[in-house]
Amino acid sequence: MKEALAGFEGCSLPSALEAMGERWSFLILRAALNGVRHFEDFQSGLGIARNILASRLSLLVEKGILDRHQMEDDRRKVEYRLTQKGLELLPVMLALRQWGERWGAGVPSTPILADRRDRQAIAKIGIFSHDGRRLELEDLCWIDADEVSSLPQCADRAVRTP
Repeated sequence: MKEALAGFEGCSLPSALEAMGERWSFLILRAALNGVRHFEDFQSGLGIARNILASRLSLLVEKGILDRHQMEDDRRKVEYRLTQKGLELLPVMLALRQWGERWGAGVPSTPILADRRDRQAIAKIGIFSHDGRRLELEDLCWIDADEVSSLPQCADRAVRTP
């Protein structure tokens, strides 16, 4: 999978890190994924300073990860809702959590994320081929984007649980 770093000038990782590459942004996203929507709830739940929270929420709104809505029943209050772009960070968050469980804490976090239907813990996040095979690093290679256009589009299935 090795590729000269000079060939990565079109890589999206730097822009993703610019949007999310900061501890508080991840913790705010985790809270939003768990249903937190109001400034005061983010602040009390995370123990974050108000000025830092305001700054991070503004950045997440600016980057299109959260939307800011005035509450209809009280126009002085606002609600922060995940956008589709924000919701699509869920696999990233889960992969980071699973990595932290293995290499940081060494034990599963609690609570455990489970399938609502059968209440079983979710599978380990992985990388899968277009036909569902689990892939490891040695199974991957870099190709030019123009080569992909002739292949079936499967980007939405590239990182998922089985």
